[in-house]
Amino acid sequence: MRSAAVRLLLVAALLPGLLFADDVVTVAVASNFATTAAELSAAFTKVSAVPVRISPGSTGKLYAQIINGAPFDLFLAADSQRPLLLEQSGLTVSGSRWTYAIGSLVLWSRDERLRGKDCREVLEQGDYRWLALANPETAPYGAAAREYLESAGLWEFASRRAVFGENIAQTLQFVATGNATLGFVALSQTRDPNLPRATCAWPVPAPSQASLHQQLVLLERARSNTGAQQYLEFLATPAAKEIIGRHGYEVPD
Repeated sequence: MRSAAVRLLLVAALLPGLLFADDVVTVAVASNFATTAAELSAAFTKVSAVPVRISPGSTGKLYAQIINGAPFDLFLAADSQRPLLLEQSGLTVSGSRWTYAIGSLVLWSRDERLRGKDCREVLEQGDYRWLALANPETAPYGAAAREYLESAGLWEFASRRAVFGENIAQTLQFVATGNATLGFVALSQTRDPNLPRATCAWPVPAPSQASLHQQLVLLERARSNTGAQQYLEFLATPAAKEIIGRHGYEVPD
């Protein structure tokens, strides 16, 4: 506890004027990162007294809300495509886009019939009833799952047995409740101590998930929001990177 307090004091020292900010920060967060964002926001608020509101959802739906005027200050996406599109549309503060985390995909199950088996072999043999993945059109983790299945020559069969979650959080729910035999979920989700133990799990190789470089942007409407700007700076601190890494993400240098 003492070391955690020391780290937070160091964060305060790294962010001049942080303790005097009084703006509310509203953050649109990709579903896979919601739990991590909650911990980050609590740490930020502890040293700044600036409240943070988190609005989780699929990256595609949050992007659509932003271009239609949703009142967010920051966007923490699960890909790099949508932040770039927002930047190109003039909806972000110039220079604010950067990669805050790199995600990983896991094929996961809690079906008792798969206990001790190889998840990858079960997938390749088609020995499952339902396969859960997030909607590839709106969720980057779903797009990465489809990319892997297509590259492995498994998409045609898998698509006939696929159940699509609105986002990665709902996808995990499908598998954790046993409504799907297997599911492609985020590694970060499997770090949740409250999650039932997997009967089998297989980390999807990194080349199949190049789209999971997660970027953030400060939105133009928050240009004068001091709290939002300081939250952005906080996410680049060692204390924030430690939290992100502990939740199962690779943290860029």
